Amino acid sequence: MRHHHERLGVRTSGRGTVDITDEVQAAVARAEVELGQCTVFVHHTSASLIICENADPSVRRDLEAFAARLVPDGDRLFTHTAEGPDDMPAHVRSVLTQCSLTIPVARGRADLGTWQGVYLWEHRHAAHRRNLTITVLGTGREG
Repeated sequence: MRHHHERLGVRTSGRGTVDITDEVQAAVARAEVELGQCTVFVHHTSASLIICENADPSVRRDLEAFAARLVPDGDRLFTHTAEGPDDMPAHVRSVLTQCSLTIPVARGRADLGTWQGVYLWEHRHAAHRRNLTITVLGTGREG
């Protein structure tokens, strides 16, 4: 059994998605695992991870519009506003999505579907540097 563990820093430009598919695939390649699983974890409470359509960016824009309607900034329901009107909505968005993804590894690659990409979803308006951990476990390549 092989295992590989690495940290990844991702810069965001504010609210929206950042495609991290290539970084995940590169980590899987460095792991030299033929068959297994890859876990991606984000170390923050105001950003999350999603697997989403990778061909049409309007899908991610529509997800952002839906999230804005579902959890609007500045909602008077929230008392946790220490860092501004997007503070608590960012936490709610994070809880409603995922802080961790598990992706199968097959033939030495993260086995994503044709139209799937891995994205970090920043929920704050300000730019941030987000920290992720990528862990790959599985059987090594024969040979």
